[in-house]
Amino acid sequence: MADVCVGVGFRAAAGRADIVAAVRQVLASAHHGSDATLHCLCTLDRKAAEPALLDAASELGVPVRGFAAGELAAVEVANPSDRVQSATGSPSVAEAAAVLGAGGGPLIVTKWSANGVVVAAARKVS
Repeated sequence: MADVCVGVGFRAAAGRADIVAAVRQVLASAHHGSDATLHCLCTLDRKAAEPALLDAASELGVPVRGFAAGELAAVEVANPSDRVQSATGSPSVAEAAAVLGAGGGPLIVTKWSANGVVVAAARKVS
């Protein structure tokens, strides 16, 4: 069984239900017939205590991990964004956070967005 870490970026207007729906969508994409399980939600450190994210993590039964912008910026990702760089100090939140949460594991679903939420998934390596 493989653990999957999901990176999450989200706008202030996104709610718990939006985050849960996006995470479930990316998990469905990540499974590809395997029995992968959600290990954690990962994001920018200053967003890790947002009520919508904490409520989503509680509903999903996983912890939230936050990473500093500098840590996220050090991760090479498939889809960097100048807009995200301007807003956060890192060209990626969802993809980079997923990889960091997974201990450097491979990105298995690149960023996908809906309703103000961006998610990506990486396979945990340890």
